[in-house]
Amino acid sequence: MYITTRKMNTLLSIEKRNAVLLKMASLLQKERKAIIEINKKDLEAYKGDDISMYDRLKVDNSKVDEMIKSVTHLASQNDPIGVELFSFKHDNGLQVYNKTSSFGTVLIIYESRPDVTVEAAGIAFKSGNKILLKGGKESLCSNLKIVELWHQALKEENASTSWVEYLQFNRTETQEFLENPTQKVDLIVPRGGEQLIAFVKQHANCPVIVSGRGNNFVFIEKEADLEMALKVIINAKTAKISACNALDKVLIDKNLPNKEDFINTLISNLKAHNVEILGDETISKNYYIEAIKSDDIWYEEFLDYKIVVGEVDSTQDAITKINKYSGGHSASIITKNDTEAKSFMENVDSAAVYQNASTRFTDGSQLGLGGELAISTDKLHQRGPIGLQHLVTNKWYVYGNGQIR
Repeated sequence: MYITTRKMNTLLSIEKRNAVLLKMASLLQKERKAIIEINKKDLEAYKGDDISMYDRLKVDNSKVDEMIKSVTHLASQNDPIGVELFSFKHDNGLQVYNKTSSFGTVLIIYESRPDVTVEAAGIAFKSGNKILLKGGKESLCSNLKIVELWHQALKEENASTSWVEYLQFNRTETQEFLENPTQKVDLIVPRGGEQLIAFVKQHANCPVIVSGRGNNFVFIEKEADLEMALKVIINAKTAKISACNALDKVLIDKNLPNKEDFINTLISNLKAHNVEILGDETISKNYYIEAIKSDDIWYEEFLDYKIVVGEVDSTQDAITKINKYSGGHSASIITKNDTEAKSFMENVDSAAVYQNASTRFTDGSQLGLGGELAISTDKLHQRGPIGLQHLVTNKWYVYGNGQIR
């Protein structure tokens, strides 16, 4: 059933917004077992063979802990609304301010992850936005239970349940809503695979922030600490394969000292973690691993126990290759040479760049934001994790006493 309301919600006080968030944290704790049991229905109903999808779908005690931590942290953060960005006193006495302001209504379309139903709604609500949640059919039971808790938290704090709404639409209904929304939508965030993103961009009639693919790279520069490099690669590849910040490609400087020993050790460690290893022409020939069949594989995000290893001539070659093939998400250089690292980090066109660290840190909570609505690979209006302070626009406040121009 379509929503027909067009009335904009009146901004709640920061005290009221925080109270709702803390109430939600309490309800998540209280309903922990029920959430996990209901999630089992979604898990049992899932018939696909996508292990990353299944991993994102699953809710366990650790996942509930993360949900609780997310909304609790949001409640502790400063109000992102009304923050002064600029002020100016005109010669004629006009006092001018530019301040942050909520977007209004945000629609997020996402796949599989029930924790997004907590985190995205919490960030939107705290930043004064109404949120429309359109989750995937595979997580329907979990999502509806969590939205039920949002509505309970809102009611108990005497706030309208319309702040958080769930759109139980099929694909055809979703397309119709994108093309002819029955209420004003100010911003859409698709969070999922490339097909979902393309679908939303094709049919949406308002601004879209793309939470794009990962396809992240690590470059092992010739002055790398090899023990560190091995540790970073194994973590970035195997810690959580379903994450968009997981590693897909490794580039190795051809002048790396002890290169053969390092690559053999890397291959051995990756195989011990059941990672399928593919190599470019040089690596596959010299280290007896399967060769890539086409350069197109350099564009792919795997979300699986799979990795491509290649050799490059220099830092500049690594930069060129990453900028050509990556998803613009995250890239890391392992090196003791800060000059090479600076060149790499300044010239790689990704939302997050690292020296001597795993790409797995590209995450709102890990980068100090507390949580994230999504990780944007767009450059406007926000790049990288979209946290509480980013889900705002701005407007001008001008105070006068009869001035005319």
